[in-house]
Amino acid sequence: MEPVTMAEIHAASFITPRPWSAHEFADLLARADCFQVALPGGFAIGQVLGPEVELLTLAVDPTQRRQGLARSLMTAFHAEAHAREAEEVFLEVAAENTPARALYESCGYTQAGRRRRYYRHPDGSRSDALILRRNLAQH
Repeated sequence: MEPVTMAEIHAASFITPRPWSAHEFADLLARADCFQVALPGGFAIGQVLGPEVELLTLAVDPTQRRQGLARSLMTAFHAEAHAREAEEVFLEVAAENTPARALYESCGYTQAGRRRRYYRHPDGSRSDALILRRNLAQH
């Protein structure tokens, strides 16, 4: 997926954390330690960190949500992380992001930590980030 399209989907999907620009996506994807999986209407980007992969972002076009696209992206993401010899995947998600938390839980993620007041919202308020992990040996 092209960085501009990724930035458009990201902007339609996120306020907090702030959406990333096409330039930021291009820079990220130029790095040897980063990879993307994409399907029409969505994408996921990961960073390989030794035996771990961090899910940096997952975004689905709001007009295509609730159709299984995020789950398909997660399946593809796990397969790519495994192909890159990762043993575990981790991510952070806003504590109040109930739909994302439900997706990750259904994909086998469990909470490994909490970053208090990690995200700053446009109105100046703050919210916690949850750190979630998943062993890739799980099915």
